[in-house]
Amino acid sequence: MLSVALVPVRDEAAGWQLLDARTGALIEEGPWVKEAGESEVPVPAEDGDYRVLVSTVSPERGWAYARGARMRVVDVAMRGGEMQVTGDRRTTLRILRLRGLPRRLASFVLEPWAVLWRNRSLIAAMVERDLQGRYKGSFGDRFWTLAQPLLLMLAYWFVFGVVLQTRFNDSKNPTIYVLFFLCGMLPWLAFSEAMGRAPSVILEHRNFVKKLVFPVEILPVNLVFSGMVSSALALVVYLFFLMATRERIPPEAMWLPVLVVPQIVLTLGLCWAWAAVGLFARDLGQVNGFLLTLLFFLTPICYPTEKLPPAAVTILQKSPIFKLVGEYRLLFISETTPDWAVLGQLSIMALGAFYLGYGVFRKLRPSFPDVL
Repeated sequence: MLSVALVPVRDEAAGWQLLDARTGALIEEGPWVKEAGESEVPVPAEDGDYRVLVSTVSPERGWAYARGARMRVVDVAMRGGEMQVTGDRRTTLRILRLRGLPRRLASFVLEPWAVLWRNRSLIAAMVERDLQGRYKGSFGDRFWTLAQPLLLMLAYWFVFGVVLQTRFNDSKNPTIYVLFFLCGMLPWLAFSEAMGRAPSVILEHRNFVKKLVFPVEILPVNLVFSGMVSSALALVVYLFFLMATRERIPPEAMWLPVLVVPQIVLTLGLCWAWAAVGLFARDLGQVNGFLLTLLFFLTPICYPTEKLPPAAVTILQKSPIFKLVGEYRLLFISETTPDWAVLGQLSIMALGAFYLGYGVFRKLRPSFPDVL
């Protein structure tokens, strides 16, 4: 127990609030008293950092500290059942927030990476379970993990390469167009698969949210890495096709991991946001397919960039997917190293989407059980 002095003033009572110092979540609020005296604060016995706010309060105007008045702040650390007061001062809520801003920013920057690292084994197990369960009971079983992206790529190639006679650089050789088209499909397969499933992933795992203590943040992560597995299998097929047509794999392909990292970071951030928003706006799941189809045709995957008007290129090249597809083609088609300026822009966009998406997910997460 922690003992604090309560001193009412004028027509206001005095009270205290116990918070989690790391998250700011309210744990318990004490009784309001109108006579000065000592009050016991039941600090939890579990290890952690806690904060006690002592202030005056009234039913009409609420807590005085929320209106800018000074308050007493007592910081407490529990370690191994031992309580230690680490801070005791009088300050205002504004100053408290300003002082805590660097720590909160540092915590926010590190938090999503810590979630990924802490749950890496669970993520791997759930990705494997997702891949196994997707085609369980079918005659092809795991063969469909390879066959599905391959058949999808062949279908698009047949429509644009054979039926519409689309060509790359006006070459009459259809093989060149196949290489060009399939190269653009490599990053798109992983991205579209994850984004296509993201709006409904929380609904599909509602029991994890409502009945279990489960790191819900990793559900969109599973989609991203499942999509990357499909893309990796498509990459193997593409490399065999390169060997068959060009008799070699470009040495520049060794730079592929430099593109894959921002691709994963970008997709993960967007999936976090899409999963959280999709739970509250169920219509997103209905229009998501249309949005992905629109993005597919606005990205030069099945046609060369030169086919677009210059004004359209100026606008569309701001898309991170546009940049990603172009970087893939530099490696496999043009056989050059990545454009580092474009890669830098892509990395900044990916990190921005990563933290924005995680922030949206974390902000909405406490309301998930209520919506479900």
